[in-house]
Amino acid sequence: MAKAKSTRRVKPKNDGRRGKKKISPISGDSLDYVDYKDVDLLRRFLSDRAKIRGRHASGNDSQQQRVISVAIKNAREMGLLPYASRVTTQRRGRNDRGDRPERGPRRDDSDRSDSTSDFEVSDEFETAAMAADATVGATEGED
Repeated sequence: MAKAKSTRRVKPKNDGRRGKKKISPISGDSLDYVDYKDVDLLRRFLSDRAKIRGRHASGNDSQQQRVISVAIKNAREMGLLPYASRVTTQRRGRNDRGDRPERGPRRDDSDRSDSTSDFEVSDEFETAAMAADATVGATEGED
């Protein structure tokens, strides 16, 4: 019997292309205490939308990340940092599509030329309806 081929994949070697470990600004500056009033330091850990950056992006260990997040939350509560900052982008309007024509202005009740409401029935329509009912009643009675 012939042996079956192995279907295991061979992983390519890393070739030493491992990225540098990011160094935290806290350990780099050798800070002992992270103060919530130090807004310049805390802004380094916020994204452009004012979200707290993760550990992999900031280079903090878990204890430093916890201290930073508490300080940012306290600064937000005191009004020193924003909870969210809006990034404005150019959005396409709804009428930019070429397949639909643009609508005219919206009509409101003040633009109407006739004084009758949609729910009022004109006299001509009432008399025509009564006459139709009378002829239907007359034909039913003949049976």
